[in-house]
Amino acid sequence: MAQPLAADSAHPPAAPALLPVQEIMATHPEHRRLPHAAEYESGAAYVIDGFQPLDRAGVPIADLGFNRGDAVYDVVSVSRGSFFRLDDHQRRFAASCARMRLTNPFSAAEERAVLNRLVALAGYRDAYVWWGVTRGAMPLRSADRTDPSSFANRFFAYAIPYVFIADDERRSRGADAVVSRNFFRIPPSSVDPRAKNLNGLDFSMALFEAGDRGAEWSLLSDGAGNLTEAPGSNVFVVANGAVATPEDWCLEGITRMTALELVREFGREVEVRKVAVDELMQADEAFLTSSAGGIVPLNSVDGVVLGGGPGPGPLTRALHDRYWQKRWVGWHGTPVDYAAA
Repeated sequence: MAQPLAADSAHPPAAPALLPVQEIMATHPEHRRLPHAAEYESGAAYVIDGFQPLDRAGVPIADLGFNRGDAVYDVVSVSRGSFFRLDDHQRRFAASCARMRLTNPFSAAEERAVLNRLVALAGYRDAYVWWGVTRGAMPLRSADRTDPSSFANRFFAYAIPYVFIADDERRSRGADAVVSRNFFRIPPSSVDPRAKNLNGLDFSMALFEAGDRGAEWSLLSDGAGNLTEAPGSNVFVVANGAVATPEDWCLEGITRMTALELVREFGREVEVRKVAVDELMQADEAFLTSSAGGIVPLNSVDGVVLGGGPGPGPLTRALHDRYWQKRWVGWHGTPVDYAAA
């Protein structure tokens, strides 16, 4: 395993290979799944008012979260038995509810207890934990449909094994992406991207477009030449030693916030601002950030290999490894209480 880098290293050295995170999670004893009831083998869920095995969980068909995408959600990851930045995820989720005029049936402490028990029931040491609040069913009286308080908002959650948006092999060589030509990000004046929400068809269509163009991932612009975000992830551009990430039209990602902290640890300048698509095409390095994978290097965009050579750049490599090294020693961690099962 790679050794942690010095916190004051302004120019982190390039590594011959990225930390094989997925392989470590599959083989290291500190990631081994704990004993659990057979019914929770596929995962654990919470639907409205009770816990149940994932394969028995369902959403009421008339819920507006299902048939209108009228809901907000969040995702927190667990590794080596600890939630990562759980407080930050809960704060963002509360802000998402407020922005979309939804009322969480649970307090923050109750919400945390549900998420903890889901992981404990399934015995996961590494997990992807999703939770959300939906609008609920349509009120029977049409006059009530203009009043948010007339809806019975509902809580759902589940825990499954940790999800990677890019496996070890793809991260080690860097993903090949395209900037969508056919789809732009939903404008903030239509759906506020700061609230993590279920309106993601622009992402889905852009991913299918990427596949049609022989790429592995997509990036979306605002239609005016500026980057916004990628499906499930924020984007960072590295050029001439400086680092930048889009300031708006995007989710205020928790892993994005983490990457900003790590970049500053390396003594690098980092800016949150408008980032033109052209800047990405001329970048020395670029990477995505996501709870489902951490730091994901980009190798090429629209067929242009970044930095004049294949593979992740030195800063991206260093950020990737430090992210996991620090997590695995408890950085921003909240241990799972497995006795809660």
